[in-house]
Amino acid sequence: NRERREEEEEEEANTNNNALEKCSALLNTERYKRIVQAVRVDEDENNVENNNEKEEEEEYITSELYKLVLDCNALTVDIDDQIVHVHNYIKDKYKQKFPELESLVPYPIDYANVIRAIKNEMDIMQVDLEQILPQATIMVVTVTGSTTNGKELSENDLKLTLEACERLLKLDSDKMKLFKFVEKNMEKTAPNLSQVLGTDVAARVMG
Repeated sequence: NRERREEEEEEEANTNNNALEKCSALLNTERYKRIVQAVRVDEDENNVENNNEKEEEEEYITSELYKLVLDCNALTVDIDDQIVHVHNYIKDKYKQKFPELESLVPYPIDYANVIRAIKNEMDIMQVDLEQILPQATIMVVTVTGSTTNGKELSENDLKLTLEACERLLKLDSDKMKLFKFVEKNMEKTAPNLSQVLGTDVAARVMG
């Protein structure tokens, strides 16, 4: 019986691992890595240029830059979809611990950060959420957490949940970098659109 139980636990752990890998598969694609890396390289080069107070700017836009802008736009859409999938995975796991939390903190980024703070702590009063949530929401979360019927997660489920939170936050962080890159280059790649709509709006509608 003990061996059978261990086999079942191992099988369940593998299933959970596979589910996490599947819902965050975008992070491991060559396309994702290539585009994010290209944006980082551009960011580093610009930092060097700014430090050197480089005044001259190229008068033409290479086809590579234009293509990268379009690639970034397309990838941000895919990242948004992936965030939804990872968010759902986290909710499915953490509802065992704090089922009410997903309705109290619906925004995926805040939800992931709150879980990173609470982990398996049953006394929410002991958790510092001031850097994550507004005071009114903290009060509701704390009161609800003190009466929840949730139970501590297993060590493996907690590990997977926290790993999923890290992946969600990475997706969001990379998305912000891509969007800033697109916005920064809008005046170069689509000057007419930027002039009419402004770089921020143009970046959102382009591609």
